[in-house]
Amino acid sequence: MQAKQYIDLVKSTLDALDANALESLVDAFHSTYEKGGNIYTMGNGGSGASASHAAGDFLKGASYGLDKRFKMICLNDNLPSMMAIANDIGWESIFVEPLKNFLSTKDLVIGISGSGNSKNVVNAIEYANEQGATTVAMSGFKGGKISQIATINVHAPVMDMEVTEDVHMVIFNIVKKQMMARLMGDNPSMGDTYDQRIG
Repeated sequence: MQAKQYIDLVKSTLDALDANALESLVDAFHSTYEKGGNIYTMGNGGSGASASHAAGDFLKGASYGLDKRFKMICLNDNLPSMMAIANDIGWESIFVEPLKNFLSTKDLVIGISGSGNSKNVVNAIEYANEQGATTVAMSGFKGGKISQIATINVHAPVMDMEVTEDVHMVIFNIVKKQMMARLMGDNPSMGDTYDQRIG
């Protein structure tokens, strides 16, 4: 695929996103924040990297300067815990087991899977649903199982893993910018050093 073709595919996928689903996602973040709930992200491979990136952005960027901060935790960031669960119980349980320690009905659980069928993500979404938490599916391709069972379905309608991953990060950045605007106004600071660097 040539560079322009790839760029065009990213653009067309972004244009095809469900705007109502994006608004529902932003509202879910806001509601969870107001209730003092935790936001959990998870994924495998590149989706796991997106889950970690998003959690880092909300820990610092979307929380800086707020007295009340976002509590966002990436379940694939604790490598020793993941390896212990995978070794002793099974890879399909690496996300659901930590949720059993922490999850409450105030929480938001976001499962990221390109195919939508990663078993460890499916299991975590199913458990969160059973416990009364709000769940989000972020998928690509045909949406997969998580798109059918989550409370909110944010689907990147494209048959390409790399574009799916790109679009998922754009979605997280949209949510971050929307939340910062709602809570801090149009030009929030992300730290004196940051402000000087971009000024």
